[in-house]
Amino acid sequence: MNGSSESVTERIRRRLARLYGTPRSGRLCRRLELLAGRYREDLPTLAGEPCWDQRTSVLIAYGDIVRSDGEPPLETLHRFLDERVGEAIRHLHLLPFFPSSSDEGFSVIDFRRVDPALGEWHQVESLARRWPLLVDLVLNHASSQSEWFRHFCAGVAPYRDYFITVDPEQWDLSRVVRPRSSPLLTPATTPWGVRQVWTTFSADQVDLNFANPDVLFELLDILLLYILHGARIIRLDAIAYLWKRSGTPCIHLPETHQVVKLLRDVVDWLAPGTLILTETNVPHAENVSYFGKGDEAHLIYQFSLPPLLLHALLRGDASHLSHWLEHLEAPPPGCSYLNFTASHDGIGVRPLEGLLPEEELEWLVEQIHRRGGLVSHYQAPDGSLRPYELNISWFEAMGDGSTPANGEQIARHLCAQTLMLSLQGVPALWFHLLTATPNDREAVERTGQARSINRHRWDLVHLEELLEHHEATRSVFDGLLQRLRIRAAEPLFSPEVPQRIERIDSRIVALVREREGERLLVLANLSGERLEAALPDPLGGRWRDLLQPECRTEDEAAVPLAPWQVRWLREDTDAGG
Repeated sequence: MNGSSESVTERIRRRLARLYGTPRSGRLCRRLELLAGRYREDLPTLAGEPCWDQRTSVLIAYGDIVRSDGEPPLETLHRFLDERVGEAIRHLHLLPFFPSSSDEGFSVIDFRRVDPALGEWHQVESLARRWPLLVDLVLNHASSQSEWFRHFCAGVAPYRDYFITVDPEQWDLSRVVRPRSSPLLTPATTPWGVRQVWTTFSADQVDLNFANPDVLFELLDILLLYILHGARIIRLDAIAYLWKRSGTPCIHLPETHQVVKLLRDVVDWLAPGTLILTETNVPHAENVSYFGKGDEAHLIYQFSLPPLLLHALLRGDASHLSHWLEHLEAPPPGCSYLNFTASHDGIGVRPLEGLLPEEELEWLVEQIHRRGGLVSHYQAPDGSLRPYELNISWFEAMGDGSTPANGEQIARHLCAQTLMLSLQGVPALWFHLLTATPNDREAVERTGQARSINRHRWDLVHLEELLEHHEATRSVFDGLLQRLRIRAAEPLFSPEVPQRIERIDSRIVALVREREGERLLVLANLSGERLEAALPDPLGGRWRDLLQPECRTEDEAAVPLAPWQVRWLREDTDAGG
């Protein structure tokens, strides 16, 4: 694997030695063998099967994103997806479905239980049999209301060493990188007096101490449990902040990368075919570091894509987006990007660093405010507050902030998602992209959380009515499912097929997917103008539009594009034969 004759168990021993020292590595390997023995016979193996192809796609949803009276939300979600979505989507990212105290599931109280308000494990497993699951391993922190933290505060072994405590007089915290502006340290009362615990994200989310191997093995056990219940992709939430050392930024530390590689080795060893996805909402060069040398994450998010695409559509100018795509490095063999435009979180803007001028970021922030959105901030190393995240419904962002939803807004929304579906990688769609959901300002007022603006929960009856009678909801839902089905039937959309950018017009993204003499040309007009895409000589020929089968081009010098139109042009080698 990865061009090395070293066995996976030898790699695991080496990684454990790097994390905890050579003298302890032998004992820890024996401990891992015992853990593996508990699961090995029951874990699935997908060895020999391709990790992904053009049919691979992910739908992101909370377990209660659709609700129906008298029915567990997980069953309601299953029924809705079965009746409305079917095979158009291959995987389901079921957002944290565990008991939690805040952050909509990400402050986990009990990692091994399903929240009774959502359902039970058998309902999770039923979903997984139809749509193999992407499941969050929330490994950076646990809830302050968890049993682990209560035992920590009581001084009970082994939990008294499960969390990070810091003496600010002894630790140099001056270089710590934060994704939030809340206090880094939170006081906790213990039998040894008040201790300052590390809280990267909030006082309710207490960071786990991975320098203690007991914590690593606790999370390894949870990882294998999730795979046993149907997880096929494991999302490592907030992984970049995992390891801490005095005097460092406490982000992307070498030990953090060793932990990711170790988790990759464990799934390759015990559940081959299970994939590791890292969630690192940081500048692009830092983000792609989690591929390692093809020995770390199988998948990483394309975090720079959403803000660049949003900027391009609102400006009607694809220059910055095309430049980034043109220089985007191919992932290592056996790895891929996860492409998306929106998720349960906001649209991160730290991934724009070095890609968009400061004045353009300021303009983008202003546009989000105009459309009723919010902006979250983080504390930079110099102590200043900087934009961290744009909080807005993507569909609302596609409007002008003043008029009701109309055809132009629908067209721009579909343009964004269709271009995302065109790119090399695995596409992921947040549920509300399908339903053209507007900003939920009532939820923001109710929760006090900016992210709630894009986390609406649907009453099933109301949603069904919209899907039947509301133009925006029906057009977007049907249009995106149609595109997903067309994409699934086209092998040139496989993540293994490379892409290259053609520069045609600053308002157009033009990319070619090509393999073994077959070509697919994607033309996306990101402006509100009618354009003619002038094709360079190498792209001359006969093309048929997969999205409009009746449309063909025959040696035309220019291809017409309506405002916000995307065309999937397949080279028509049989035309005129």
